[in-house]
Amino acid sequence: MPTSQPDASGPSEDRTTPDALLHTRTGTEVSPEDLVLATGRDLTPRNLEWARRKLEAEGPAAMEKLLP
Repeated sequence: MPTSQPDASGPSEDRTTPDALLHTRTGTEVSPEDLVLATGRDLTPRNLEWARRKLEAEGPAAMEKLLP
């Protein structure tokens, strides 16, 4: 029993995800805990200090660099 499938012969501009939808920022501040958890690390004092330094240096963009 054949199924109908949309034409997938090539990329289409109308199917491209807009850049604004690809970013993770929610308008809220990123905490050191958020940054540590995004890396898959445990919440230890050492990892939290690393995250604090990274946020001081890069700001909320530090989270953008970690997530796809």
